[in-house]
Amino acid sequence: MSSLKIPIDLFKRFLNKGHARSANIKTNIIASLFIRGGSIAISLLLIPLTFRYVNASEYGIWLTLSSIITWFSFFDIGLTQGLRNKFAEAITKGDEINAKIYVSSAYAILTIIFLSIWLIFIVINPFLNWSNILNLSQEIRSDTSILAIIVFTYFCLQFVLRIITTIIIADQQPAKSSLIDLLGQILSLLVVYILVETTKGSLLYLGIGLCVSPLLVLLVANILLFNGKYKKYRPEFSKINFSRSKELFNLGFVFFVIQLAGIIQYETANIIIARNYSTADVTSYNIAYKYFGVLNMVFSIFLIPFWSASTEAYLKNDIQWIKAAINKYNYLNIVLIGVGIVMLVFSQDIYTLWLGEDKVNIDFALSLWSFLFFNLSMFGGKYVSFLNGINALRIQFISSLLSPIIYLIVVFTLLKYFDFGVYILFVAAIVANFNGYLLAPVQYYMITAKNKKGIWIQ
Repeated sequence: MSSLKIPIDLFKRFLNKGHARSANIKTNIIASLFIRGGSIAISLLLIPLTFRYVNASEYGIWLTLSSIITWFSFFDIGLTQGLRNKFAEAITKGDEINAKIYVSSAYAILTIIFLSIWLIFIVINPFLNWSNILNLSQEIRSDTSILAIIVFTYFCLQFVLRIITTIIIADQQPAKSSLIDLLGQILSLLVVYILVETTKGSLLYLGIGLCVSPLLVLLVANILLFNGKYKKYRPEFSKINFSRSKELFNLGFVFFVIQLAGIIQYETANIIIARNYSTADVTSYNIAYKYFGVLNMVFSIFLIPFWSASTEAYLKNDIQWIKAAINKYNYLNIVLIGVGIVMLVFSQDIYTLWLGEDKVNIDFALSLWSFLFFNLSMFGGKYVSFLNGINALRIQFISSLLSPIIYLIVVFTLLKYFDFGVYILFVAAIVANFNGYLLAPVQYYMITAKNKKGIWIQ
């Protein structure tokens, strides 16, 4: 018993060592390592299991349709990101009344927005020829149209229900948010497994299984948490204040433009590939994205607590803590580069082991550019997270206006004049995301080292 007690005591000391903010981050990081590790494992298992149910081309249809539907997420107008910062500021100041107003108003606004666009979509969907949009045969037009309704309904509902995860993250408890996602994935994996064992391959059944499962978990999380830990912030009609919600919109609009740039890049990639290559190539692109995206998922486990912690630290003028945190993230970047190189060298063997022979064709160039894209994203991510946390968004906002234009110009130039593979989508994304690896580090330096104001802090 005593031999077990010693390492436990050492572990507790490690967790509690340093600033209370750092201790909370370490606790969440360690919890998230297990939770997000399980999430990564399930996401990787879900792909070959899905291939047992539908083929690569059909899976590409699901991915492409999901990408198109995700475009409607811009109607969020960055509201949840605005809520994240405003809620974090309110609870840091002990202002429970305003925190409750922000939460209640966010639920009301997003419910109105997404109920409206869902009704509009239901009306116009029968007139959309999804077979032409996705470059598919007319025989599956009916199924694709029904699948579109299923996916669209899921996206609308989850945008409202996921407000609870925004609140949890703003409260510097990202591990709990990750746990909600993990439970949704476990249920999805179970449902797909049951479909594989009991039914014949169907895109409609797959869509229902992958959409309903996470929604059920989110609904239960809302009920339990607003009747438990976050009861004092539970949304109420009497606390809805649309005039006060202007604060969320003002900050949210900036996040909206920033998010829109990301949506244009990632979500249009599947559409561009489907129309210029094939839906099977959509699958190849997404396999490489998910494979090297594991690096980013691991990095995000460590990074997610930093956003809201930066809000608190900056409000308390604790610049030294911020600098120390950034240095630790730099070391983590170096470690993950090494891991990524190993993943790249053995990528073909791992694809075969993971997915089986002849399931997808992923060339080395696609893997290489995916590796480069994610490493540059991780490098810039820590600086962007800090700037987001302190609302220093002006430079990122301007960059986000240019980024989609640069992305599309590079993509279509490479498509028109060069006979390159689908990896050009990663090339274009790297060129377009110059803010993360160029401007954001400079802005961070000017704020923390030079104490500059003006555009640097706006």
